[in-house]
Amino acid sequence: MSASARGDLLLLLHAHLPYVRHPENPYHLEENWLYEAITATYLPLLLELHKLLDGGASPRLTLSLSPTLCSMLRDKLLGERYRAYLDRLLRLGEDELTRAKDSPAQAELARFYLARFTELRAHYLAIEGDIVAAYAQLQERGAVEIITTCATHAYLPVLREPSARRAQLLIAVRHYRECFGRYPRGIWLPECGYVDGLDQLLAELDLRFFFLDAHGLTYARPRPPLGLHAPIFTRAGVAAFGRDLMSSKQVWSSTEGYPADGVYRDFYRDIGFDRPLSEIAPYIHPDGIRVHTGYKYHRVTGPRVDLQDKALYEPEVARLRAREHARDFVEKRQAQVAWLAQRLDRRPIIVSPYDAELFGHWWFEGPTFLAEVLRLCSQPGSPVQLQTASGYLADYTVNAVCDPAPSSWGEGGYSAVWLDSSNDWIYRHIHHAESKMHELVAKFGPKEDGAQSSAEPSLIARALVQAGRELLLSQSSDWAFIMKTGTAVSYAESRVRSHLQRFGRLATELEAGTIDESFLAECEARDNLFPHLDPRLF
Repeated sequence: MSASARGDLLLLLHAHLPYVRHPENPYHLEENWLYEAITATYLPLLLELHKLLDGGASPRLTLSLSPTLCSMLRDKLLGERYRAYLDRLLRLGEDELTRAKDSPAQAELARFYLARFTELRAHYLAIEGDIVAAYAQLQERGAVEIITTCATHAYLPVLREPSARRAQLLIAVRHYRECFGRYPRGIWLPECGYVDGLDQLLAELDLRFFFLDAHGLTYARPRPPLGLHAPIFTRAGVAAFGRDLMSSKQVWSSTEGYPADGVYRDFYRDIGFDRPLSEIAPYIHPDGIRVHTGYKYHRVTGPRVDLQDKALYEPEVARLRAREHARDFVEKRQAQVAWLAQRLDRRPIIVSPYDAELFGHWWFEGPTFLAEVLRLCSQPGSPVQLQTASGYLADYTVNAVCDPAPSSWGEGGYSAVWLDSSNDWIYRHIHHAESKMHELVAKFGPKEDGAQSSAEPSLIARALVQAGRELLLSQSSDWAFIMKTGTAVSYAESRVRSHLQRFGRLATELEAGTIDESFLAECEARDNLFPHLDPRLF
């Protein structure tokens, strides 16, 4: 490879979960989504980044942390429940060691998990449970660039009111500043959803870049002269980066991607489903609903192997394979860069975005793979260097001006996942609430001249803010996605309905001047994100 055949790799992890917080129940099944992701992804990634920095490496990772995720990570109640979750994992590990005394292989795996969960618990306590602050410190050290996404991860193309789109963006920017003490430079548009005009909103908020799936860039008008491996500027002056297809397929593909290798841990085989109910009852849902515990003793084994026939997992073999796959990934990026460098007048940039939860949660060895990729690419002289969007734009201030194509990622690439016969019923109700919220703010919002309604103003202000929260939560793209994929449909449907019903009641009471303070307080206690929400943003 010639000295000029160099390029940049922009690794982007999108970390997001819907806002799931149920103080009304001592144990709520869907809260486990957060606890599992912290244990499998967010804490392991922190540990790996610290190890790289302590070892002298210079990782550069782009990380989008959604406002709903940050709110949950900073929530006192959920933090207490997570510590209880970790304590249960440790007690389960001790029980597993006792049960496996006649099975050396399983006992070894039980010890492996017990040691892992003990290390994670110690790190969680060492950072005083503040994962958001821990990532903020990594940003200060230059290891990550943290970007934002919409307030509740709303899929912007299906929001009708311009004020609703603007509110999702404005609230996200303000929340980012509260969490990280600085202004966000860029944004991850939820589900890569783009429609004409969004770039103008981003420019108004001084958000300098965003990301698209490949066809959003390659089908831009006019066609970008440097193709997919250089950003474009929209007419509003915001940079758009496109997702590289080759690197994505190597990791994402369920059949050809690295996670399908037979030595890796199997996600679905878990003792929460294998053990007799009498043994596992203290560690699953109090009603006896079986859940994943994180104690998984089997490996993928093969593409057509039944769950009951899976072979035992070997952690060290899998760890070595992850590092081997990382080297393969980097070598393929080097070959890709060598080919691209002959055709571009600048360093090509390979943008590789993934859902953060793929690394650790779905692909247990993913953090090991990622750390090795970061280590290899941060070595001096590597033909592929780690880069961020801000860094690349600082190096290349002149880019083609094009209109990105309306697009999304996901099946079909044009909103089909979030606008489908399984979920399209929700939008007429959300659109009505968007319009109503705009009316409520005009009528009851803070007045510039200080004029006040005859009703008790603080109660009106509280009701207006809570109505905004309920609208925001109903707009989350997660509910439509879950309905489409069929994973937890009843929960997703109930969340949309409950938020819109609460919004409707608050709106009715505001207009009637008869606000039920006990109902309002109940809503505020349950859906308490964005404590400093300004209703004028709607």
